[in-house]
Amino acid sequence: MIVGAGTGGLAAAHLLTGAGLSVAVLEAEPRIGGRMATESADGFRLDRVGPLLTLSHEELRALPGLAGLPLRPFAPGVLVHSDGRYARWGAPHPRRAPGASRTAGGRSAGGAFGTTRALASAPRHPATPLDQARLGASLVRLAATPAQRLLARPERTALDALNARLPSRTVQGVLRPLLAALLADPDLATSSRRADLALRAFARGRLAVPEGGSAALPERLAAALPPGTVRTGVRVTGVSVSRVTTAEHGVFRCRSVVVATGARTAAALLPGLRTPAFHTVTVLHHTAPVAPTGDPVLLLESDPDGPVAHTAVMSAVDPRRAPAGRTLITSTVLGTPPDDTERRVRKHLATLYGTSTDEWELLALHHTRDAVPAMRPPHDGHRPVRLLAGLYVCGDHRATSTPRGALLSGRRAARALLGDLGVRPPARDAGSRETA
Repeated sequence: MIVGAGTGGLAAAHLLTGAGLSVAVLEAEPRIGGRMATESADGFRLDRVGPLLTLSHEELRALPGLAGLPLRPFAPGVLVHSDGRYARWGAPHPRRAPGASRTAGGRSAGGAFGTTRALASAPRHPATPLDQARLGASLVRLAATPAQRLLARPERTALDALNARLPSRTVQGVLRPLLAALLADPDLATSSRRADLALRAFARGRLAVPEGGSAALPERLAAALPPGTVRTGVRVTGVSVSRVTTAEHGVFRCRSVVVATGARTAAALLPGLRTPAFHTVTVLHHTAPVAPTGDPVLLLESDPDGPVAHTAVMSAVDPRRAPAGRTLITSTVLGTPPDDTERRVRKHLATLYGTSTDEWELLALHHTRDAVPAMRPPHDGHRPVRLLAGLYVCGDHRATSTPRGALLSGRRAARALLGDLGVRPPARDAGSRETA
């Protein structure tokens, strides 16, 4: 029995059913996916948290159940806004923007916004070329360093480690907003090892999102399971090695239980389980009457007072997230949002995109208090998943605070369960070694 149909629970179910076991996955919510849920509204596909992926197609092919998952990449690198200036980092110098934007219907719209136009017209910081060269060399070294070597480095906060090897203006102006987007940690209090792994993944590939919304990833895992494996709307109130008690559906008898919920729910079901600190994430989705032009780039704000940490025209990155002819702008606020969040975000977006946002329509505002488990040093990326024979726990709170971490944690829990039952794992999984 698996409690929770997030990515960790579904990954565990995929491996267990592949080994020939009969599995039931119980999910309290009406939909699967946990924090990778996506809602539909007026033809838009709106993520609740919307984590960014650094998984490549090759890495997806190595994760059973996810081969063929369509990814929509952002333009190479990121665009950083700082004090009215823009700079492109981690990519070749972008094209000059066209002289005018166009509306969804193709009409010229000289007042339309676009990050490429903003980049082309904004003043440049005189230190940018040298800083880009230094940062580029650092990222090249990270990309070439084996993950196990990074994990063997002395561990401290990301802020301390980065300041020791790069100028403070590069750390604060580029790497802080970049790691805020990747790990939801604007203070750089994350373990330096985990920050290095995140930057390594960024340097080796491109940022991307699942086509059609974050929920496409758990939906693909669920689709690979035998029909009827996942049951939604079933709230679990108690677990043991041989049974699961629910609020409205009675008691389910079983041979083993995997708790694959968020950390707080897992701690309520498994007294004594440590609950980590969390990063809070608020995601706002807007639509605008004029479609932007330019590269589908991730736009970062270097000012920690924001309130917007990062934003993108998601309909340019992934057209399936918006109806034909409509524009979707997705923006993220990290930490406790102000009382007047939408008004302040709308004002900030007008600055970032260089256009009036008065006619923008708010489609949704999702606030998630426990969005991303914090990974402060010392951080164990392989926390035990086996509590005792027959009882296991998995999730990003047992590994790294990324979708990949949740996936690999679920697979570790499934392998531990199979070992206790004396069942061989599927041939493709036997002996595999994975680094979150």
